[in-house]
Amino acid sequence: PHPPPDGGPAAWLAVFCAHLIVMNTWGFINTFGVFQTYYATSLSRPPADISWIGSTQIFLLFFVGALTGRLTDAGYFRPVLAVGSALQVLGIFSSSFAGGSYWQLFLAQGVCMGLGNGFLFCPTMAVVATYFERRRAVAIGIVACGTATGGLVFPGMVRELLGRVGFAWTMRAVGGVQVVTLGVANGWLRPRRGGEWLDLGALREVEYVLYMGGSFMMFLGLYFGYYYISAFSRSVIHASYEDSLNLLLVINGVGIPGRLVPNALADRFGPLTMLLPTALVGGVAVFAWAAVDSLGGLYAWGVVYGLAAGGIQSLFPAGLASLTADPRKTGVRMGMVFSVCSFATLIGPPIAGAIITASGGRYIGAQVYAGSALLVGMVMMAAARTVKCRKAGKGLWAKI
Repeated sequence: PHPPPDGGPAAWLAVFCAHLIVMNTWGFINTFGVFQTYYATSLSRPPADISWIGSTQIFLLFFVGALTGRLTDAGYFRPVLAVGSALQVLGIFSSSFAGGSYWQLFLAQGVCMGLGNGFLFCPTMAVVATYFERRRAVAIGIVACGTATGGLVFPGMVRELLGRVGFAWTMRAVGGVQVVTLGVANGWLRPRRGGEWLDLGALREVEYVLYMGGSFMMFLGLYFGYYYISAFSRSVIHASYEDSLNLLLVINGVGIPGRLVPNALADRFGPLTMLLPTALVGGVAVFAWAAVDSLGGLYAWGVVYGLAAGGIQSLFPAGLASLTADPRKTGVRMGMVFSVCSFATLIGPPIAGAIITASGGRYIGAQVYAGSALLVGMVMMAAARTVKCRKAGKGLWAKI
């Protein structure tokens, strides 16, 4: 196969389109803290029940990615992208008609949009990775900033519209933005090449299996902060509703430098090398959350955690791509890891919600659980990097 162009109009256009897709997938998912707070009040359900809507959405993003990654490598990227866009838009507009029904919201926002996410995210990341080699980490970092873009646009829309036009028209306005941006991505994003369906040989690579296990642990605790910072601010700090939304905007907004800076450094030191300190900061930050007892402190904590969490999310696919020598197998390998991570994201936030409920509304147990998961994942990633360095005959400071 031809080597990646590592730049040029087609490559950077692919990055732009992928940024729009990530804006509508992870950007909307990271907005769920707004819905966690709103649904808990409007539906009168415990936190764990509400979390199942958001965690199902992420579960399907990763789990379905196992199939769509293979379809992409087999040459079916365009149909996959079209189906994912249709499901995403159908889910958001169906949510606007769900009213006060928990199960209708679960099916529309959790299942339908989750399926759409699964058709969109993994194929997009796999395609972008085939356009770059030397600048891959920076390119993926720019794509991953779509999470911050969506995390600013969508909560901002909810904050401005919810009190004025109600839930239904707020969701339809969000859906309108998704129709336009996904339409642009469908029109311009093109794959470079097809490939194989399966790569079972990856499971015989120790570093790949360790990376898969480390990813599972990290994603088990990663979204606790995104889902519960607004609820924590309301119930523990007694912040206003506006401040609870602003906190989510902060945690998403700082994700822009949180994604760009580590990925820029990753092109020099390697994505796995950068992922380790980033995950360490994230895990320690979750433990430190237990000591926050003021609104100002919570804003400061949100900045630190948002930087670290943004870095983890953007370095994760770049690190996985660095373990793949053949770019034609990138989609398959991403899909395999995504399928494992899907179960972590499915059960992670509801477990945290159940711990909070069992603790009488106290967050300390859930904070210890999420922080521990991130740190265990970091240790497994460190082991994966060590194995890769030894196989390559390089020192521990090698670019990996």
